Amino acid sequence: MSSLTSGRLRFALGELATLPRAAVVIEDRYSQIFTQDRVRPALVADGLVELQVRWPTIPIVFCENRALAEEWTYRYLAAAFTWAQTEDAALTRMGLAADQTGCENAITTAPSAPDPTTAEVRAWARAHSIDVPDRGRLRPQIWQAWHQAHQPDPEPAVSQ
Repeated sequence: MSSLTSGRLRFALGELATLPRAAVVIEDRYSQIFTQDRVRPALVADGLVELQVRWPTIPIVFCENRALAEEWTYRYLAAAFTWAQTEDAALTRMGLAADQTGCENAITTAPSAPDPTTAEVRAWARAHSIDVPDRGRLRPQIWQAWHQAHQPDPEPAVSQ
């Protein structure tokens, strides 16, 4: 309510409008707007309608609790990610389109995740009952054990 009445939400939607896909999720029911006692309910309802009319490509979604808001957001982001991977215009706009030689785009050729810090490997080793020193370098066998435990799963064979 405060971001709507102060104008911060208007600026946020202006920034969101520059993105290929965006949405606003409100963790409450629309009917709760009309039960406000510190703000005139009509002011809030009119403000939301004004924002939706001004930026019609940005949906304003009401989810009555945190769990529903998280579920909706998860599904929206998954759909947006799928769209971004398959939509050539989106990839070009984001600078990820394949070059003229037909190479794969940057989404599929992203670098692998960086190796963990020594502290992270040390904590992992202790959690797996591997004896490690409190300080200093880790033995190569510990690093090897960590890498073996964190190998990506091979892609399952698809039967035809």
